Amino acid sequence: MRGRKGSRGLRGLKRSWRRHWQLYLLILVPIAYFVVFKYVPMTNAIIAFKDYNVVDGVWGSDWAGTKHFARFFDNPVFWPVLRNTFLLSAYVVLASFPIPIILALALNEVRLRFFKNTVQMVTYAPYFISTVVVVSMTILFLSPRLGIAGHVTQFFGLGSIDFLSDPDYFRHIYVVSDVWQTMGYSAVIYLAALAGIDPALYEAARVDGASRWQKILNVDLPGILPTAMIVLVLGVGNVMAIGFEKAYLLQNSLNISQSEIIPTYTYKVGLLNADFSQAAAIGLFNGAINLCLLLGVNAIVKRLTGNGLW
Repeated sequence: MRGRKGSRGLRGLKRSWRRHWQLYLLILVPIAYFVVFKYVPMTNAIIAFKDYNVVDGVWGSDWAGTKHFARFFDNPVFWPVLRNTFLLSAYVVLASFPIPIILALALNEVRLRFFKNTVQMVTYAPYFISTVVVVSMTILFLSPRLGIAGHVTQFFGLGSIDFLSDPDYFRHIYVVSDVWQTMGYSAVIYLAALAGIDPALYEAARVDGASRWQKILNVDLPGILPTAMIVLVLGVGNVMAIGFEKAYLLQNSLNISQSEIIPTYTYKVGLLNADFSQAAAIGLFNGAINLCLLLGVNAIVKRLTGNGLW
């Protein structure tokens, strides 16, 4: 029986290849990308369990077991760095999740096409600005002597505030600049989901005398719920994989108590101090947390809403 099923499956595979070989060839490019640049480099993560040195190479270096993980856990910076990473990442997720939805719902209600296209362009354009430029703009804007923020605080009698040197302002600066840069791009995803809602639902709501607010609550939000849940799961799954560039560029010796996160600490340990085994161990630890969060949140969301990644 198993032999018959196997031969039947093989014939089905050959038939599918003959019918859709163009699609299979098209898929080969992204598959090759992930294999070469994502999965093959994972084999070198073994240096987290070795005392790696360049002369002996990855496979010739001596085994060290979990020594490098223990070093990181016993390090006094472990809990501050872990706390900073989690708080900043959670702040980013909580702020960047609802704002694009609100923007998409608002744009969906605009009937003046010129105004709608203008707002979309203005909010979408920052996504194409590089992180270095965004950080440079932020530093100039918040400069206590030359920036607009400094003039505003002085106008209201608050004096000159050095926002970039105060650790308490770091997370707010990071999140606001991140939301400003990405909300237009994220809103496009929800606008596409809104465009896929059956027009008959809007007609039925109009016949029932629903107001715009009722239409948003009963038609728009349920229509984009599956998309929103997937975006939320992906966002929480990457909660510990926050971007390195912006945090490192905004970091200075005065705000380091809150700006030092796992990616910046890994960079300093691995590249500046050339402790590659320690950096690999920190990276594996960070990846394991992300995987657990992804699996857990996906299970919770799927149980509550019926929508998930799998």
